[in-house]
Amino acid sequence: MTELVKGFKEYTGEEADKRQRLKGILAETFKKYGFELAETPILEYEEFVKGENGSDEAISDIFRLKDKGKRNLALRYEFTFQLRRLMKNRKLPYKRFQIGEVFRDEPTAANRFRQFTQCDVDVIGSTIKDEAEILALTNEALNELGIKPIILINNRKLLNEILDSEKIKEKDKAQVLREIDKLGKLSEKEILQNLKKYKAENVLKVLKKGESYFKKFKAYNEIEELIKYCSYYGVKILFSPTVVRGLSYYNGSVFEVKASGMRETLVGGGSYKFDNVQSTGISFGIERLLLLAKIKLEKKESLIVSLGEDKEAIKLAGRLRSKGKNVLLFFGKPTKALEFANSKNIGEVIFIGKEEIKKGKYKVKDMGSGKEVWGKM
Repeated sequence: MTELVKGFKEYTGEEADKRQRLKGILAETFKKYGFELAETPILEYEEFVKGENGSDEAISDIFRLKDKGKRNLALRYEFTFQLRRLMKNRKLPYKRFQIGEVFRDEPTAANRFRQFTQCDVDVIGSTIKDEAEILALTNEALNELGIKPIILINNRKLLNEILDSEKIKEKDKAQVLREIDKLGKLSEKEILQNLKKYKAENVLKVLKKGESYFKKFKAYNEIEELIKYCSYYGVKILFSPTVVRGLSYYNGSVFEVKASGMRETLVGGGSYKFDNVQSTGISFGIERLLLLAKIKLEKKESLIVSLGEDKEAIKLAGRLRSKGKNVLLFFGKPTKALEFANSKNIGEVIFIGKEEIKKGKYKVKDMGSGKEVWGKM
């Protein structure tokens, strides 16, 4: 049995190269803004993974397992919880980014997998000024990928003020926000039906009011401040009262980034508090980004075909590799070599036989134009 487990995928060739290039573009952008790379284990103790957010939907979807010592373990479902460990004894603000695999044991869909690559950027010890920088970084990274972002923001404090004004019970607040977070996934009719359980139908109507309505709430000042600081970076952001984000640890600004051509959120995040330290972060999903990104692969491979002159072919491959070229070697018939080059989308084929050695030159065939030229050995 060799088929993949449902919700998992493998990548090869050009697709794998595009993923690598995309990760490189993101990492380069993160470093420009002073973020340092971190790597953390895929496997953790289940108790640590769950943390204080056991009621969150994402927590219910973690992959659980036991080791030979019967310890309860889990695969990481995100990176943020691991910052609790990384932040210890750090000089603040601590700015880190991480790129790697995360896992969710959840139903699959067209753009939703059980294993996916996440790219996180976080500031431990943050202010609204750091939030603005993270949104500026996000805007730059997506522009580098040829994606025009629509950056939507909201604030959990504002949402809580609205829930208070609507007399929503404290014990129901988290669930009401979870229901609102399903906008776009469920129909408005279904969400209103779910909100009835908490006598919170009017909350949805309030959230659909014009922006001027929200200026009466204290937390709206934070939204105005974030918009102001983003404008210093030349970044436009839009206030969207229905942006919630599902995880309960968010305590201030929340962000979602959309783009034309995809219904799902491309990038999401917000502000939270760990060990009484205010922090903020945002997360990029590689798989979704790749569906919209315009990635140019600069790599040009050469195929050296040995026509019974293996030693010289290997030597030439070494010389070309030392100059930074990507070189494959082929030991076999020219016709088979050309078939192989076409199947791999290789740009040029170099033939090395007795004639080439005698002339001290090698024949190069351009696979795009079909032209042949001679190069010096």
